[in-house]
Amino acid sequence: MNPLRVVRRASGASEVLGAGLHPVLRRVYRGRGITSAAQLDTSLERLTPVSTLESIEPAVELLLAQREAGRILVIGDFDADGATSTALMVRALRAWGFTVDFRVPNRFAFGYGLTPEIVRVAAASAPTLIVTVDNGITSIAGVEEAHRLGIEVLITDHHLPGEHLPAARVIVNPNLPGSRFASGSLAGVGVAFYVMAALKRRLDVLGLTPAGAPGVAEFLDLVALGTVADLVPLDQNNRILVAQGLKRIRAGRCVPGIRALLAAAGRAPERLTSADLGFALGPRLNAAGRLDDMTIGIQCLLADAGAADALAAELDTLNRERRQIEARMQSEALAAVRGLDTDTGLRRSGVCLFDAGWHAGVVGLVASRVKDRVRRPVIAFALGAEGMLRGSARSVPGVHIRDVLARLEACHPGLIERFGGHAMAAGLTLERGRLDEFARLFDAQVAAWPGEGLMQDAVHTDGELALEEIALETAEALRAAGPWGQAFPEPCFDGVFTVSRARVVGERHVKMWVQGPRDRAFDAIAFNYLDPAAAAVLPSGAHRLVYRLDVNEYQGERRLQLLVDHILTPTEL
Repeated sequence: MNPLRVVRRASGASEVLGAGLHPVLRRVYRGRGITSAAQLDTSLERLTPVSTLESIEPAVELLLAQREAGRILVIGDFDADGATSTALMVRALRAWGFTVDFRVPNRFAFGYGLTPEIVRVAAASAPTLIVTVDNGITSIAGVEEAHRLGIEVLITDHHLPGEHLPAARVIVNPNLPGSRFASGSLAGVGVAFYVMAALKRRLDVLGLTPAGAPGVAEFLDLVALGTVADLVPLDQNNRILVAQGLKRIRAGRCVPGIRALLAAAGRAPERLTSADLGFALGPRLNAAGRLDDMTIGIQCLLADAGAADALAAELDTLNRERRQIEARMQSEALAAVRGLDTDTGLRRSGVCLFDAGWHAGVVGLVASRVKDRVRRPVIAFALGAEGMLRGSARSVPGVHIRDVLARLEACHPGLIERFGGHAMAAGLTLERGRLDEFARLFDAQVAAWPGEGLMQDAVHTDGELALEEIALETAEALRAAGPWGQAFPEPCFDGVFTVSRARVVGERHVKMWVQGPRDRAFDAIAFNYLDPAAAAVLPSGAHRLVYRLDVNEYQGERRLQLLVDHILTPTEL
């Protein structure tokens, strides 16, 4: 790979963002396009109006028709977004007087979405309405099967549609062609929240809300978790949803399942950040869908306190197992990647990886880890049913991975059996015998991608910090701000430091003591820095570090720590 280049975000002049704003935070916000204090307002009053989401009123009418004698079945996806979407809708509908149950397809038995097979299984419970959450927009055959069985379908989804839409009674999706909704970045749980908000409003107007029933804002804890875990862009609307959800969790006003997951992860609710949702809670919830059945995760989010604790412990065990499987697969994948670049200069723009022994539920994580290492779009494949391969794709800024697959399928019809997703992540099914052909065409398609295209040899930072700015106070200010996430990244900085001591901890992490300006020493750590398959090479001497400021809490003491994301070689200084 080419050496990394540090590119510093612009932080030009703007109007006053707030008199009490920390100077570093002011600079960080400007680098993310924030030019006014209004853009930082995360009050619910700033939320994009519920009524502006197309088809939301017909969706409410369809749901209301089920309230007296209908039986609603919510069918979700097997990831954290799908689990939180399902739990939110089931909790809300039950509290508001509806008869509702849920089902989530087992990843290994049914695959993704509202398939004809899952519809036939669901029909055994005799639902009058199927509501999809976080899936369904490409489920043409599944909707047809539901209609054949006399079941109405309401689709709520956020994924990009294909050329044709399913013939559902109502579709609510901010990414439908021609949609004028102002926040197309909603996660599936965000769409579910909007539908439930519109329903609650109508129930209130009609006087049908049960006494003591919760308001829709009480479900924002689930919205925050699903939104962050699904890595959708944190535009202002999503930042409002996440900030409000975090506020509820920090105050202890969250479902018992989230409280139990926090305890299993060793996180204190009152100091929770969006990063904790993404890196501590999300993986534990996702572990159920990756290795077993997401029903466990949904049950955890629906359970009372006692049952939630037991289910969270089960999810924590699954997550530890997932980490072991992922570590082995990642080592194998990185070994394969090292063979892609040759002395003659051959390199891939888009990388495809496959191993017959890989776990189908974990290939998405492997694709993500390898993507971070090679800074290229990556698709990792595992064996599926009947000789098919199931692939999980992860992309980089500038390359819309779902559109890459759509263009590839348009140029080579029939090559891809099935695909779907969004800009940064996608899934697909492929005949095993066509993998080499697909890999070659995928590489060419990514290489030809228009616009900025591949900019992965650049790492974006918020510049250098002055000595007095590398401080616990700055770290606290950045931690309290945000919320940070996809397309609104957590602040990171760069600077030249001398690594005085370094040691390996936990087999793959590097603990360092570094000296910065005027020989001031700092505690630092680089997580997942070492490749287990390679020789353990520890940095020494002067290096440009790309790092984040963190608060390390130990035995009641709070200290500054640098979280090192990249250690640039001397030639990259």
